[in-house]
Amino acid sequence: MKLSMPRFDQAPVLVVGDVMLDRYWHGGTSRISPEAPVPVVKVEQIEDRPGGAANVALNIAALGAPASLVGVTGEDEAAESLANSLKAAGVLARFQRIAHQPTIVKLRVMSRHQQLLRIDFEEPFSTDAEALSAEVDGLLDGIKVLVLSDYGKGALKNHQVLIKLARERGIPVLADPKGKDFAIYRGASVITPNLSEFEAIVGHCVDEAELVAKGAQLMSELELGALLVTRGEHGMTLLRPDHPALHLPARAREVFDVTGAGDTVISTLAAAIAAGEELPHAVALANLAAGIVVGKLGTAAISAPELRRAIQREEGSERGVLSLDQLLLAIDDARAHKEKIVFTNGCFDILHAGHVTYLEQARAQGDRLIVAVNDDASVSRLKGPGRPINSVDRRMAVLAGLGAVDWVISFPEGTPENLLSHVKPDVLVKGGDYGIDQVVGAEIVQAYGGTVKVLGLVENSSTTAIVEKIRRQ
Repeated sequence: MKLSMPRFDQAPVLVVGDVMLDRYWHGGTSRISPEAPVPVVKVEQIEDRPGGAANVALNIAALGAPASLVGVTGEDEAAESLANSLKAAGVLARFQRIAHQPTIVKLRVMSRHQQLLRIDFEEPFSTDAEALSAEVDGLLDGIKVLVLSDYGKGALKNHQVLIKLARERGIPVLADPKGKDFAIYRGASVITPNLSEFEAIVGHCVDEAELVAKGAQLMSELELGALLVTRGEHGMTLLRPDHPALHLPARAREVFDVTGAGDTVISTLAAAIAAGEELPHAVALANLAAGIVVGKLGTAAISAPELRRAIQREEGSERGVLSLDQLLLAIDDARAHKEKIVFTNGCFDILHAGHVTYLEQARAQGDRLIVAVNDDASVSRLKGPGRPINSVDRRMAVLAGLGAVDWVISFPEGTPENLLSHVKPDVLVKGGDYGIDQVVGAEIVQAYGGTVKVLGLVENSSTTAIVEKIRRQ
């Protein structure tokens, strides 16, 4: 399955559900309390992060998608902290604030990246369901996906009304379910239970075949468009009526903390669907995102550059020979990490010491080096009959093996001007003894503010000379 980075900036998502504040007290421990056999933590840092449905909205915004949020809080300091954090992240948050009820807070005491204790401050909310529905109804215009982030804390009391409001507008509804009555999610486009939540409804599944069979029955009973079961170290299983089951392996390299992983799954899934991705591709992206977030401490959001780099690893485009689509994706990621892109081009028919030195000098002009290579037909036009000596795939393979070279791509034209117009490097480098105004493509690069540099060639190093020497022998 080929993955690409969706246009998240064109994917507005509305999240409705149980918002909470994840609060962390960080400090060192050096002794045991004389009052009880417990460690004494000297609190040195207090950190607040949006949790629950607020974390889902935060994850959507971190991917670059427009995110809106409707939830319920108290009239307290925790609600203000939530509102400020979400506003800073670009999330449009509309809270139904209920006096005399506390905002849900989950306090974690941390020491040396280990959780020692969690304390929950919460009471079920007396939500005004009609007011919440009216708030959602007023925000749905222009929304591509509605997410119901249900933690069973009382914010969501009118699931069917919300699903109906969205479906009447043709908006897909994704639900992260809780509890033992999934009938409240009837008619949803996708629900995303974890395995234990799924088995609490359908019973224990001894193997994947039974999971698939029970999942199909549940989809039929609840008129679901799809069912995505997250299975921890066993990855994910996507079930759809009249389609074979899709089993995706877990992508985590190292599991550090599973807090908020479900939020990351549904947020990435929702943003990808809103951006127009087909469901299997959206699930694959969510699986990659989950593999990233479990390697982080506590409730965390996945950024667009992080997901883009994971896609690159998946598609094998971190280094080496790339297609234009892969190269543009790699460039987007590099720029997101503030890396300078350098571009050079040539035939590179027989790679010699002069080429190696030149490419090392070119690489020193920035952080990433693209080498564009003339294809066989264009080399023949430029160099005459009998050239190239080596085919383009072999020339690119050798170049990709050099430490100075990040990405290699071929082009069919006599000049790289068309490629430059797509790539838009920060620096265009050419080797030779001529002025910058003579460099092909210089005007293109200078027009958008890029830099053009001419580097000298190593003396007594020439492919043409090498070829002539071989022919004379």
